Amino acid sequence: MNFNEYQHEARKTAIYPDVGNNFWYPALGLSGEAGEVAEIVKKLYRDNGGKLDSDRRIALGVELGDILWYIANLASEADINLESIAFNNIVKLKDRHVRGKVQGSGNNR
Repeated sequence: MNFNEYQHEARKTAIYPDVGNNFWYPALGLSGEAGEVAEIVKKLYRDNGGKLDSDRRIALGVELGDILWYIANLASEADINLESIAFNNIVKLKDRHVRGKVQGSGNNR
């Protein structure tokens, strides 16, 4: 499955208020799911010395999948396809890498 196929399938499951004209729902959902990922990682270090066991790997994968769903639907709300998001992000990162600007801060480095 490629990114655009995933986005198309994820959109079929989008059931929230005013689908097609609602940025806030997927944006807030993305934020919430990112918090759940952070909790898993926090507890990984607190409870398991930073070692990823199979149960936590599964839980992390589930939450990352939820993040992907919210990203796909937020992109759909903005009429941006995931394939172009992924492609443009890699182009940006490769350019930074070539110029030795992967580290640091700021969007325009």
